[in-house]
Amino acid sequence: MEDFKTIAIFTFPSEYAVLKLLFDQENIQYVFLHETTISVLPFHSNAFGGIRLQVHKHDIEKAKKIMERLDGSPNLKIV
Repeated sequence: MEDFKTIAIFTFPSEYAVLKLLFDQENIQYVFLHETTISVLPFHSNAFGGIRLQVHKHDIEKAKKIMERLDGSPNLKIV
């Protein structure tokens, strides 16, 4: 896990559903920390510090570009 860096934090799993699909299409190595716990206990999201998106250090630039593209889309937006 030392090769993975946090690049974003989300409150709920629904906020990054499309992002996961885009990362999978681009073969980006990623992991969401606390995803399962917060899916089961959504009101504890703030207590855990949110769901942390961690990306492998070799994929960080590609992941950030995808997130910028997604955030700039009029129909899809990272909340």
